[in-house]
Amino acid sequence: MSDVSARDIAYMHHALELATRAETEGEVPVGALVVFNDKIIGEGWNRPIGSRDPTAHAEIVALRAAAANLGNYRLTGATLYVTLEPCPMCAGAMVQARVARVVYGAPDTLAGSAGTVFDLLNSAALNHRADVYGGVLAGECSQRLKAFFQSRRGRADT
Repeated sequence: MSDVSARDIAYMHHALELATRAETEGEVPVGALVVFNDKIIGEGWNRPIGSRDPTAHAEIVALRAAAANLGNYRLTGATLYVTLEPCPMCAGAMVQARVARVVYGAPDTLAGSAGTVFDLLNSAALNHRADVYGGVLAGECSQRLKAFFQSRRGRADT
């Protein structure tokens, strides 16, 4: 994690704010943003339930906004920040968009595709690779998810 800067941590705090927005809408609290030339060009939070769209993960929403903002589906040179390690769908979209860096908070031991379960962002079988930095504010990101699921189960003690 030596290539993670104070700026990366600040952007991850912003992603956590977006995760709060998802939670207030009854969605799993995951937030994401895309930064290019030190400017936020796309933001997103989980919205599959409200939008009735299984692809409306925070990363996909942020990538769509960034592409629209730049007027290009290629996001070469951009960094995507997300509070939870990307799933295979989101990692695949990042490869297609040619995102340069991915910075995530909590690892996903069920479907993480940035090295935990799969490593799609660095697969030699694909035509693009991204620099990946995991574990940024992992404690805060993990705790947010854990508290959300505990409250959904009606158990605040585990």
